[in-house]
Amino acid sequence: MKNKKPVFFIVLIVAIIMSYIAMFGVQIGSFKIKGAPDIRFGIDIRGGVEAAFQPANLDRKPTGKELEAARSIIETRLDNKNILDRDVTIDKENGYIIVRFPWKSGEKNFDPDNAIAELGETALLTFKDDAGNVLVEGSHVSNSSPEMNKQTNKYVVSLTFDEKGTQLFADATKKLVGKNINIYMDDTLIQTAEVNEAIPSGKAEISGTFTYESAKQLSDKINSGSLPFSLVTKNHNTISPTLGSGALDVMLDAGILAFSIICVLLMLYYRVPGCVACISLLIQTTGQILALSIPQMTLTLPGIAGVILSIGMGVDANVIISERISEEIKSGKTVRSAIASGFKGAFSSVFDGNITVLIVGVILMIFGSGAMLSFAYTLLTGIFFNFVAGVTASRLMIRSLSEFDALRKPSLYTCFSRRRTL
Repeated sequence: MKNKKPVFFIVLIVAIIMSYIAMFGVQIGSFKIKGAPDIRFGIDIRGGVEAAFQPANLDRKPTGKELEAARSIIETRLDNKNILDRDVTIDKENGYIIVRFPWKSGEKNFDPDNAIAELGETALLTFKDDAGNVLVEGSHVSNSSPEMNKQTNKYVVSLTFDEKGTQLFADATKKLVGKNINIYMDDTLIQTAEVNEAIPSGKAEISGTFTYESAKQLSDKINSGSLPFSLVTKNHNTISPTLGSGALDVMLDAGILAFSIICVLLMLYYRVPGCVACISLLIQTTGQILALSIPQMTLTLPGIAGVILSIGMGVDANVIISERISEEIKSGKTVRSAIASGFKGAFSSVFDGNITVLIVGVILMIFGSGAMLSFAYTLLTGIFFNFVAGVTASRLMIRSLSEFDALRKPSLYTCFSRRRTL
């Protein structure tokens, strides 16, 4: 049989490395992995900015449909930046769009102007010919993204137009073969592209000497510029955290204390499986922290509830596994056989409990918005790490430890209980 003894130490080292990165982050040159100090917290925990936008240089009152379109684009922009705790409302009476969103994780000066700049450019995007005539407006661009051209192996910026934009762009490219189309943000030229042929399909590519970063930067500008009109900030103000400035420290201290107590109880009651459960819970918790900090997903109070619920499910999974192993040993099986049977018997219960929550999380991600997305995201990542740590890593560690002669005693795998079986 292959020696499995080193497996426990490999998993333990992985858990320690993940814990360090989650607590402090890691930076090597320009490469950085963000940890817990870099998590972006929601308005309820850290506060944020409220800004009112209004159309610029519009000689009429914006229609409700135009305001709804602008709101949808701003919400999409915020979602693309993983800013889940946001509230975008419209004031049809006065023609305003009111946006509320949290501070960046690294914000220290709490400057609303810098925060508003994160929303991206709120200028009007237009496609013009060399004479300055507007050919297509950015509101007709359905989507833009950086892509790799398989024939040239170079990055391009792809464009997809809506039905009206497809017709306008087809007419424009038909007239401008061999000439330029210029892309403007208000009066600022951001890109010039030569028309090689008429494009009737509504799908186009902008080629050039793009890197992925420069292609993404241009596509982001095109996407952000698909507003029906330019927007200017009418006023803005800061929002204080609804829970108070000290709430985060209190929650952190309570979480550490609760986690420590749970680990002590698991080790005392379940012995070896309890120690393994603590390590697997550490992997699950640090994995969820990294899943929040690296992509800068906003963590709100409902999101914290999702983390706590996920950890509770992780504890439950380890308790079920430990109890099954203990029962198998009490029935007279060897340690190795009991471990195999215990995990096999516990898997269906753990799977059923997690799959129901998975369904809820997916539904919330599809139909939810704002802070509810933070709750759904933490639930889904919690389920993933529950299977990775609570099931897979736990099984690997317990099997590894059972290879040591000193840890092969059946008493080390039975729960500490005064319960008697008849």
